[in-house]
Amino acid sequence: MFARKVMEQDVHTTASNPLVAAATQGVEVRFDGVVKDFGAQRVLHELDLTVHPGEFLSLLGPSGCGKTTALRLLAGLEQLSGGAICIGGQDVSAVPTNKRDLGMVFQAYSLFPHMNALQNTMFGLAMRNVSKEQARRRAEAALDLVGLPEFGERFPTQLSGGQQQRVALARALVTEPRVLLLDEPLSALDAKVRTQLREEIRRIQLRLGITTIFVTHDQEEALAISDRVAVMNAGHIEQVDTPEELYLRPASGVVADFVGVSSVVPGVIAAGEVTVWGQRIPLVSAAPEGDASVYIRPENVAFVGENDPAAVAATVQESVFLGSMRRTRVRTEDGVQLRIQHAVSEAVEYGDRVWVRVRPVPVAVQV
Repeated sequence: MFARKVMEQDVHTTASNPLVAAATQGVEVRFDGVVKDFGAQRVLHELDLTVHPGEFLSLLGPSGCGKTTALRLLAGLEQLSGGAICIGGQDVSAVPTNKRDLGMVFQAYSLFPHMNALQNTMFGLAMRNVSKEQARRRAEAALDLVGLPEFGERFPTQLSGGQQQRVALARALVTEPRVLLLDEPLSALDAKVRTQLREEIRRIQLRLGITTIFVTHDQEEALAISDRVAVMNAGHIEQVDTPEELYLRPASGVVADFVGVSSVVPGVIAAGEVTVWGQRIPLVSAAPEGDASVYIRPENVAFVGENDPAAVAATVQESVFLGSMRRTRVRTEDGVQLRIQHAVSEAVEYGDRVWVRVRPVPVAVQV
């Protein structure tokens, strides 16, 4: 399903880099009814999840939702309380960490300070009794893969945070693992470096075709680079879907609230629709009839003229310039706070009286 893709600009390096040349289609990873208890507290509740061969899947959710615990169970760093974890069709629940053939990158770079970048990258190969000559060749290939071919002799203190994390990524890839695990590897970096490195990770993953699981609480990261995203909440998976489906058709109010920016607006549900300020809007999924609150995306609200039949009067509370767009918050006459994403040319200021209209795009109901 997720066959290895080689980016056009990288084709010329495929044959010359042994790690790329040895790339495969990846393996399947499966969580079957996985349970994890810490004492009397259950943090994962019969988790079922299949990661397809070669897929880049993100576990997304707030702190404490169980995403890192799931990753640590897959890595063998925690013991299951119930269920099973399979890699490539093999149950690895009782297999030690060093026998699972995984590569892992943590938030902390965890580089050995007394080793240079090349030696850090070679370390895992030395533990596998790979000859020094072969280990050096593969480590140099890994550093080349992450864009650091000239940095092998530098020590961690001579590298930036982004460069150190690239070395950590090279160290994880050099052993040619079956699965790559990334536990919030970008959270310690500044915004520009984070964006660059996440794009680099995705590029490398596509070149290698390696099954990858990425843990993050940053929805932008997850939506930008994933084939699919599993949104977790309180030890359960709320929805697993493509980034587009998660954003446009959230399966629950929890997903709608966590993925993207929304305003919570009151309405009345009847016959599979919700009426908001006199306008009937479809629902993304069935919900009980009666009073309810629904999530409205800011791009589905527009400024209109006073005479528009669906116009709602409001007062501007704030308007923020975001470069290619503005995001404005208004307060309607009935006290509802509503966000609007609009063109920079539609300039408004605090206190302005405006009229807005909600577009009839399907919405999720707040639970």
